[in-house]
Order: sequence, then C-alpha cells, then structure tokens
Amino acid sequence: MSSIASFLSSFLPIAACLACLAPVAAGESRPGDTGPDEPLDPQTRVLDLADLPDMETLIDRLATRRVIFVGETHDRYEQHLDQWAIVHGLHERGRDLALGLECFQQPFQEFLDAFVAGTLTEKEMLRRTDYFERWRYDYRLYRPLLRLARARGIPLIALNLERELTAKVGEGGLEALSEAERARLPEMGEDDAAYLDRVRAAFDLHPQAEKRSFEHFLAVQRLWDEGMAERAADYLRAHPEKTLVILAGSGHLEYGQGIPRRLARRRPELSSAIVLNGAGRDPDPRLADYLLYPRRIELPATGLLGIFLQPAAEGAGVIVRGFTEDSGAAAAGLREQDRIVRVGDEAVGAYADLRIALIASRPGQKIPVEVERPRLLGAPEALRFEVELH
Repeated sequence: MSSIASFLSSFLPIAACLACLAPVAAGESRPGDTGPDEPLDPQTRVLDLADLPDMETLIDRLATRRVIFVGETHDRYEQHLDQWAIVHGLHERGRDLALGLECFQQPFQEFLDAFVAGTLTEKEMLRRTDYFERWRYDYRLYRPLLRLARARGIPLIALNLERELTAKVGEGGLEALSEAERARLPEMGEDDAAYLDRVRAAFDLHPQAEKRSFEHFLAVQRLWDEGMAERAADYLRAHPEKTLVILAGSGHLEYGQGIPRRLARRRPELSSAIVLNGAGRDPDPRLADYLLYPRRIELPATGLLGIFLQPAAEGAGVIVRGFTEDSGAAAAGLREQDRIVRVGDEAVGAYADLRIALIASRPGQKIPVEVERPRLLGAPEALRFEVELH
C-alpha cells in the first residue's frame, strides 16, 4: 500500500532546506542570529531512509499493542484501503480484534451486532443505523472493512454519541440538556492549552454565518472525544482478550489529544499506537507513532439521478424538489413534486432506500424509476421512466 516514491516526495522541501545549510565554522553566525553565541534552532527533522518500513513491518509492530488508533480523512479512499490492510493483517496474525467506529452512533449497536452475526442484511443494517442520514459519507468507503468484519466475526463497536445529543449541545450548550440527557453524558476531564488551541483553530475555519458560541463548539468536541473514549474503555474492560482498532477522523487522534488521551485517562495501563496519513503534514514525532503515505486513489463514481429531494410529508417515497444541470431524470421526463417510489429493484420508502438502490450504479447506466405524479383531482398518476445516470 505504501509508496517510497510518494513518501520521499512529501519531504522534498525538507531535503532542499538541508542542502542549503552549509557547515558553520566556530565563532561564525547564521543569518538571523542575534550573536555568535545565540544561534537559531531550525528544528530540523531527519528521516533515516534505511529504516523506512513497509506495511507488513508496520502491522508486525502494531500487533504488540492493545489499542490501535487509525485516523482517516473521511472521504479519502486510499486511507480506508490502508485501514482495511491493517485490520486484515492483524487478523491474519491471530489478533482477536474488535473495531471501534466513529461512523456509527451508540444507540444503534444492536444492529451492528446483528449484521456481524449474519441475522441482519447489509441493506437492513444501513437502514436501521440511519447511516445515510447520520453519516452521509459514501458507504462504499467503509464497505470492504465491514464485510471483512462480518466474514471473520470481528465485532463492530459504535463509538459515537447520538446526533440528537451533540446537536442540542451545539445549539444551547450543556445547560440545554434535560436531566435524562445529562445522565447520558460521559465523564469529562480537563483539557490542556494545546487541545484548546486546536479546537479554536478548527472553529475559526468555519464560515462566519455558521459560527455561534465557541464554548458550545468546544463542548461538542469534548463530548465527541470523551464519548468515544468512554465507549472504548467500557468495551475493553468487558472484553480483556480483545485488541481494539479505533477508526476515527484524524482530528480526534492527532498529537494524542482527542480520543487517545481520554482513553489513557480511563485505562492508563493499555499499550497503544496512533497511525495517521502523512500527506501534507510536518513529520513531527509528537503527531503520531506512524505516518502513512499511500498513493492517491479515487473511489469510482456512482451514477446520479440529478435531482434534489425532500422527505415526503406522509407516506412512502421521496419528493423531487428540483434538478441539477444536465439532469438525467429531468431529461427522462420527471417533474418537480413527483414522488419517487421505486428505483431499479428497490422500493423507495425513504432517502436511505434511494441511496441503497444506486450504491452499485455507474454513470451512463440506464435504470427504471417509478413515480407517483400528483393530479388536481383523484389519485396520483403512476408513471415509469428510463433514466440515464450521470
């Protein structure tokens, strides 16, 4: 999975800087020095290219740890492929694994259990966990890993707190929660200045129109990190034989400040390692234990109907509220306010069904779409169209 060429190219600026530094004679000063006895420290990092491990070597090293944090940029396919390689490699080495997933929320744990046990289909698992409403990233990014877990009987652990709780805190702070909601909160620890600075930097990146209270924003970040750490700690306590691989956004893992620090507070005796993607990052040893440099790989595009949707106020289906430019659905004859009730072989009762119906589709493919078109009088008109996906 790793590429030495891409790894080295990420550090060309560093190599160029090193080439420009001529030796300095005794008593001589570099540009910018305040004097010969007060030289500036360029904080140069040195990479020993003779000890550049490959993925197999990395997995051997990870196999000695009880908790392994593997970060992701949620929409980057190559990073999910690296996650799969690590999990598969650890399982092949005989580790008794469980996977902790940020992308699923804690109240839906029973449906992940049923999926791994084989008593719930993949489609039903996606519907029951509200995956497409609560996470929304292309499920195909996670699909190989979840199918590996099901095939090998690897437990999937929903780490994230439910959206209803964090959304309420984001709007009104912790004081907006009811007594019952407060009972759901994890134990909260203190944060250091470095964590607060990172959260402030993330807050400042949001458009001004989206900004509310920084204190509320901070409270949500803490809830996410503490909630996932507490869920992980509880699982490890109940399953002392398991190695837990935690898959979460890199922002929850960098510098060990998010989930790792909070899990360590609860279970300080556990050995752990942090693995992050290294693209565009300073090779700071405080950042993570390992940085990965895979080549960039794009997930193949799925076919799109070219429509904007809204949920149906009542009954099954989804309502067309508009079309994209060059929409295949519009070209086929669909109109605004049509109620889509079937796409291909899938009955469409809600938004998730539409996403499931198109999950294996490709641009250029033609697919039947059935709609109910409202009429001024009487029952809606049932229509069927052949739509070319874009």
